[in-house]
Amino acid sequence: MIFTSTELQDAFIIDLEEKRDRRGFFARAFCAQEFEAHGLKPVVAQCNLSFNYIKGTLRGMHYQLSPAAETKLVRCIKGAIYDVIIDMRPESPTFLSHIGVELTAANRRALYVPEMFAHGYQALTDDTEVVYQVGEFYTPGYEQGLRYDDPFFNIEWPIEVTEISEKDLNWPLLETIPIGTPDPIEVTI
Repeated sequence: MIFTSTELQDAFIIDLEEKRDRRGFFARAFCAQEFEAHGLKPVVAQCNLSFNYIKGTLRGMHYQLSPAAETKLVRCIKGAIYDVIIDMRPESPTFLSHIGVELTAANRRALYVPEMFAHGYQALTDDTEVVYQVGEFYTPGYEQGLRYDDPFFNIEWPIEVTEISEKDLNWPLLETIPIGTPDPIEVTI
């Protein structure tokens, strides 16, 4: 695997190191030892698959508070997505900064999302599938989110949003939420 650091502290783009021959290629997509060597949390508590029917579908921006904070390793296995992460760690030098990365079935690229990073993505094609390994169990009482269109972040989504859940539409704007609060905020799903 090829680990490339991003502008956000502790977030990495991970490319496959393909070993090709006449049959195709073989590549390691995850290795706990290599993750540890790069200072990343190699725990996988859950593996999730997300399917999106329509180009423009947006999911996000989600994160979980401690003690249920999640790491994620996100990869698009069919179609293409624009994946965005926001550093929500008050002690971080990249606090409240964000990046966007295009993940596609063709580029086979993955994005490592550290704990306390808000995460969301937009499907760039119809029938998009995304798989992500998560380092903690989903815990609804610790779930937080931000509005995908929060003017503070001014995220430039590549295409018009065609589908989004009511829950994601109703996340608060940054200016209205306490950042890094240790007390979970109960969210009704």
